[in-house]
Amino acid sequence: MAPAESRGWSSVNDFVLPATRYALSDDVNIAYQTIGEGPIDLVMVPGVVSHIEFAHEFAGHTAFLRRLAKFFRVITFDKRGQGLSDRISGAPSLEQRMDDVRAVMDAVGSSRAALMGFSEGCAMSAMFAASYPERVSHLICFGGFARYADLFAGRDFEHVISERMKVWGTGAFINSAAPSLAGDPEAVAHFAKFERLSTSPGALKALQNVNMQIDVRPILPSVRVPTLVLHRTTDAQISVKLGRDLASRIPGARYIEYPAGDHIYFIGDVEALHGDIEEFITGHRESHEADLERTLATVLFTDIVDSTRSAAEMGDQTWRRLLDSHDQLAKQMVEKHRGILVKSTGDGILATFDGPGRGVRCALALSNASKQIGLPLRAGLHTGEIEIRGRDIGGIAVHAAARVMAQSQSSEVLVSRVVTDLVAGAGLKFTERGSHDLKGLPGRWDLFAANA
Repeated sequence: MAPAESRGWSSVNDFVLPATRYALSDDVNIAYQTIGEGPIDLVMVPGVVSHIEFAHEFAGHTAFLRRLAKFFRVITFDKRGQGLSDRISGAPSLEQRMDDVRAVMDAVGSSRAALMGFSEGCAMSAMFAASYPERVSHLICFGGFARYADLFAGRDFEHVISERMKVWGTGAFINSAAPSLAGDPEAVAHFAKFERLSTSPGALKALQNVNMQIDVRPILPSVRVPTLVLHRTTDAQISVKLGRDLASRIPGARYIEYPAGDHIYFIGDVEALHGDIEEFITGHRESHEADLERTLATVLFTDIVDSTRSAAEMGDQTWRRLLDSHDQLAKQMVEKHRGILVKSTGDGILATFDGPGRGVRCALALSNASKQIGLPLRAGLHTGEIEIRGRDIGGIAVHAAARVMAQSQSSEVLVSRVVTDLVAGAGLKFTERGSHDLKGLPGRWDLFAANA
């Protein structure tokens, strides 16, 4: 699962993805995972579809859970009939799904936990909190509703579901769940695979039919645990009006509305969301500076030599095709060397590696492959502490790698002395390139050219 770890920043600091275990609910096996060892348990109750292992391949998902795991033991699971849990005939009732929550809590030895429901999971979480208040310390609902039929107000339910089934497995779900990513072919492909792995079209249709019976409005006044209802104003899947309605029906519920964002909780700006969850359950909130995750990494910058001139000579169409080939090569090389492709810089890349040797070998391999398609590169590497900022990175080490690259020549891979010291004995060869002043960085920097 290298791609998953990359997007969740796992491979940089030796984070190991959680193992999937099973809890028995009646005679059905429910798949679950736990992350963290915090003093408070937080059970994440999923929406209409889920797959606890493939979810780690979505950008931001693992990082979101890991942030929560700083304060809680985070427990995720797939509902019966979904993801890695047992497939069943027909569709489970809300009561059965609620029992699955209890079974997972029992399996991990959790006598009391905070529940965080998403979308459809909000109704189930509220019902569980009302039925078992002694086992629920806090209730959080994100992007939820009280009655499922309200999602189809003014529309024909049968027609909507029929049309949805026709495109299930193609990634069309992204249009309502995460429209901010709908223009990204890679994101659409991920959603398509997620749909197919989570459930089949027929099983989803059966579940939707059962969901039409969901109406927890009568039990919401009985919810007596501290409750926080969260919703994004621009949620294209569940209207914000339904979130407001849900909050108004729970005595003493606190309601927070975010001005922008998608239906899926881990996509987009999650800083405020993290803070609100932490503060609601623990009573305190870390500062933004404290929230920055720092780790040691080898940073690689590359740049296509004379890219502006080449683009002008080739023309936009030819240049675009060549650049696409370069981007595909970069992705393949970084993944092959267990790195993280942070982003494309337009005519180069920014990547990180958990081992400097892999970073150097990746740079050499990418430089050679790119040269063969007519795009000579220059590259620079430095090892140091970086700051993880969502999908991006920052810190002095990032600036240093960029400055090292700026000193390199065509088809040359330059590294700092830190890198050469760390890979001593690894079979890599280097040639001295002198001592340099690097813009904005103190002191003189000894640079070396890596040789294949």
